[in-house]
Parts: sequence; structure tokens; C-alpha cells
Amino acid sequence: MNRPVLVTGATGYVGGRLVAALLSRGLRVRALVRSPEKLALRPWHGHPGLEPVRADLLERESLPAALAGCEVVFYLVHSMIAQGRRFAEADREAARNLAAAAAQAGVRRILYLGGLAAETGGPLSHHLASRLEVARILAAGSVPVTELRAPMILGSGSASFEILRYLVERLPVMTTPRWVRSQNQPIAVSNVIGYLVGCLERPETAGASFDIGGPDRITYEELFRIYAEEAGLRRRLILPLPVLSPRLSALWIHLITPVPRAIALPLAEGLTSDAVCRDERIRGIIPQRLLSCREAIRRALERLSQELWNSCWGPDGGLLPFEWPYCGDPAYAGGTRMQIAYRLRVAARAEELWRVISRLGGRNGYFAAGPLWRLRGAIDRGLGGRGLAAGPPAGGLAAGRRFDFWRVLVCDPPHRLCLLSEMKAPGEALFELEVEERGGEAELRLVSRFLPRGLAGLLYGSVLDPAHRALFRAMLRGIAAAAGHPAGNPERFSPVPKPVCFLPGGPPSPAGP
Repeated sequence: MNRPVLVTGATGYVGGRLVAALLSRGLRVRALVRSPEKLALRPWHGHPGLEPVRADLLERESLPAALAGCEVVFYLVHSMIAQGRRFAEADREAARNLAAAAAQAGVRRILYLGGLAAETGGPLSHHLASRLEVARILAAGSVPVTELRAPMILGSGSASFEILRYLVERLPVMTTPRWVRSQNQPIAVSNVIGYLVGCLERPETAGASFDIGGPDRITYEELFRIYAEEAGLRRRLILPLPVLSPRLSALWIHLITPVPRAIALPLAEGLTSDAVCRDERIRGIIPQRLLSCREAIRRALERLSQELWNSCWGPDGGLLPFEWPYCGDPAYAGGTRMQIAYRLRVAARAEELWRVISRLGGRNGYFAAGPLWRLRGAIDRGLGGRGLAAGPPAGGLAAGRRFDFWRVLVCDPPHRLCLLSEMKAPGEALFELEVEERGGEAELRLVSRFLPRGLAGLLYGSVLDPAHRALFRAMLRGIAAAAGHPAGNPERFSPVPKPVCFLPGGPPSPAGP
């Protein structure tokens, strides 16, 4: 395919991942966005195969230039934020504009990702009805349309999945709406991308509509149970209430989770009825291994790997799992992440500070608050952990070695030490020390990240946060003093991931993820 492919909704949840998949296949991609500055947050920003174009589907005059020369259009735009009920008219107008402009530009195909409706023929939610109407408007045009109707999408960043995550993580006992017993056929986001790309590569799908779903037909109550098992949480007690309306459900979701109520409302409305595939012809046309709900949730919960892998593509140039959080996802994507970060300017060389860092643990201690560290070690040992008895690893620090209640994940002398805490705690903790020389001085940075598990983890992290902050500030000062270069007070900062989040062939984004 020599002509470019246009992706509308390129900065959205599915669109952002689809652009990455298309570029990784060597296709030319034109990303239609209203705000090009949002592209700087995406891993494919600056890729030579990408052509950003500013346009608005509600402004018909902006579309001819955006569509000029394109062979296929992916239509991934729909309103998820309730504003009166005006979103339905906006969806209709956008679809009409795109259909007309595509015909005028000589586009050969439109691929539309819609929603899976209930089989019963009962009343639809306003947003699902709007998505079905968009499909009819597009199909009424002269350009052949392929419609994929998707149920709940599983993966970090998907609003419906994040609602599931936060509810199970934060509520040991749930009084829930009746929709928790509705039947659904959730599909992993990587399988959604597989079907979208597959339709592009198979012309016989033009002019047809397909239901896409995963291999499991399951209730939300069962999803809650699977999530709790995969997250290592106790089984949740679920008490469905017959009187909780979609609006009250949305308010309940907003109070418990960081997902905005305006997004939760259309999702809650759509969950009140069953959504399972009526036909599965697509499986024979585009064969792929469909992830089960448990597999998709397990991928989305690989949080330690996500924290350590500071990129959106793998060492072999392949893309990382789409179920992981990606740069540009909503702030609520990926679950709760508690972070403390301090830095200190020290009049020393990196090697001097590293000599101190390499002596961490055991009798040497942690260069601050020795009694507190010993107390924490005793508590850990009492709970069946390793405690502080092990001391520094024989032969020095190296990836994979253990000392005290730490396991070394990354050791890059004299610049970076990353430790995984193995102490008994309701969550996973990463502890990093970094040294960077700047203008004759060294900047010593400490970053602590805690990934809480369940409500106990949230309480644990919140209660200990003030003590941890004081401890880490003292620790930085102690390291500087032990190196023979006492320094002032550390300052807080917000770590910016290293500029490695870009696809092969493209430059790093200066803005970072």
C-alpha cells in the first residue's frame, strides 16, 4: 500500500495503539488531530512514516486537505463525555462530514470501530445508539465501510477496565448495580488492534459488519473475581442492589475511582444490558489467538515490568503489549502509583558518591535513621521476611543479587541503582538512586515508587508517606556527607522518563511521555 492511511482519533486509547501498530508494519500513517501538540505525548511522535494533520471532523472545510491522497480511513472517533445530549448530534455531523469528504477524496475504504449492542432488541444507551447511528451514516455513503462492533475492551488505559481495576482494588465489599450480572464478551485491546489491522489487509471485509469479542462469555461479577485472583487480593464480597440507576452508578464509580463521572455515565448506561457476539465470522477471516479475560488482565497487571521498562517498544524493536499503559494514556491509566522523588546537588564526582552507594545495607546501614531501618528489618523478619541480616552482597552490587530485603534489578555504576523491595508489605516497591554529573557537580536523585495492592496497600502507603519523605531526605544528605561532601537540603522533583519512548526509526520526543 503506497498511499497513506488516515487515522481519526489518533490520540485516543485505541487510535494511539493502532498508529503504533501500523507504523511498525512500515505503513505511511496520517494522524488527524485537532491539537497537534498532543502528538508529542505519543511514542510514535516524529516517526518518519507519520504525517500529522490538523483537522476537525465538525469543520467540513478542514477535511479535504486531510484526506487528500489517502486510500483507507480508520474512523475511531465517538463522544464519551456526556454534555446534555448534544453529543449525538455532534457524532452525526462528524460522520456525515467524513463520509462526504472521503467520497470526494477518492478514499477506497472506511474502517469503523463501533459498539456491540444487546441481542434482545431492547432499549439502548444513548451513547451506544449514537455509535450505531454513526455506522448507518457512514454506510449510507458511497465509500465501502467495514464496521467492527466491540464489547468491553480489556487493557490498561481502557476506561471500562480502569473502572474494574479501581473498584476491585479499593473495595473489599461492594454494593453494586444489577449490571454486574450482565453477560459480556470482553476483548483484549491487542486483539482489537489485530482485527483492525487484519481488516486493512483483507479487502473481502469491505462493506461488511462484524462482531468482535474475546473467547469468554462472562459477567462483570466474574471479572471482579478474576481480577482479584490475578492481583493477589482476597475474594471480593459483591452485593448487587436493584435500585441503583446508571446515573447513581456513574456517581458511585466517580467517588471510588479517578475516572471522571462524565466518562463513567455512558459506560454505566452501556453496561445495563448483555453484549455478546451474535456471529463470529471474523474469526475465520482474520485468525489470531484471542486472549482470555484472565490472560488480558494478567498482562495489564504486569506493573513491575511496566515501571522498569521505560519505553513503548521492546529491545528487538517490537511493540510492547498493548495491554500495558502507553504514553499519552489518561492519567488514571495503570492503577495507583505512589511516588516520592528528591534530588540534591553535591560538589562531588559521580564515582565518589557511587563508592558510598555501593556500601548500602548490613552494618553500613543506609546513612540515615539507623534505628528506624533496624526496626523495619525486625518487623520484616517477624513477618517471615529476610530482614537486615544479609548485608551487602558478596562480590558487590550486580543485577540479580540480594542483600537485606532488597533484590538488585539494575546496577549501572556509577550512575544508577534500582532495587526491588522484598520486605513484607501490601504492594510492590521500587527504590532508585541515580547520579548524574552536571557542570562540575553531581546531582544525586532518589526515587521511590510504591504500587499498592488493595485497600491495605493504599492505607499503608498513605500513612507512611510523611515518614518516608523525611527518611529519604535524610538519606540523601547522609550519602553526600559520607562521600566527604556535605550538602544542603534536597528538593522535590517530578521524574521525567528518559527520552527512549519512540518507535524504531523515529527521534525521541523532547517532551517525554
